[in-house]
Amino acid sequence: MAYESFSKYYDLLMQNADYNGRADYYHRLLSKNGVGSGILLDLGCGTGTMSLLMDDYGYEVIGADSSEEMLSEALKKTAGRNILLLNQPMEELDLYGTVDCAISVLDSVNHLEGREAVKEAFSKVSLFMNPGGIFAFDMNTVYKHREILADNDFVIESGDVFCAWQNTLYEDDSVDITLNFFEKDADRYIRHTDSFSEFAYEISEVRSMLEDAGFDIIGVYEDMSFENARGDSERVVFAARKR
Repeated sequence: MAYESFSKYYDLLMQNADYNGRADYYHRLLSKNGVGSGILLDLGCGTGTMSLLMDDYGYEVIGADSSEEMLSEALKKTAGRNILLLNQPMEELDLYGTVDCAISVLDSVNHLEGREAVKEAFSKVSLFMNPGGIFAFDMNTVYKHREILADNDFVIESGDVFCAWQNTLYEDDSVDITLNFFEKDADRYIRHTDSFSEFAYEISEVRSMLEDAGFDIIGVYEDMSFENARGDSERVVFAARKR
């Protein structure tokens, strides 16, 4: 998945994601579990916003993403910073050494194409993580796929760009997403289209996959909190420690 158009408009779509609050949350989560510094892997780093913010917190950041287009945006954003960016899919992660912690935010793990890809990604993170290291990431839930995304359409508008977001839900709780971006150019609009899929799993299944990959579960939280996830949580955060 190249995310050619998505990469250009990603930051526009995510302008309400509260990256500063999210970075603070992950720093607190890592710190309370004994890893408030060291080498941090930003898995599925996208356009590099979280990599930049975690660098501000003093981590030595490695950002990895499968999309060259996303990384091109990240390179512009992180210019002048000591942040290593790697063009690697999560399930093909191949680092030069080990890391002390890893994060993955804003449902990047949901973009992995099926259970085997998730298992392989978890195994790769485990392989390149020091014992005692922390892996923290969020995922959209089955509830969100069924009740919020489902077969619904959304429109996002900002300035001279608006996005028509169309979803198709399948029986396995995966969602096909088509994004049509319309950007004003003089007296006309130019359309750019991207499409991809997201996959959702029951919390118990994700826990099992983490444990099989060599992690002990610390907690499963409501997004950006330390409260336990609920049955109607739309996004949850998994925190796990490498054995």
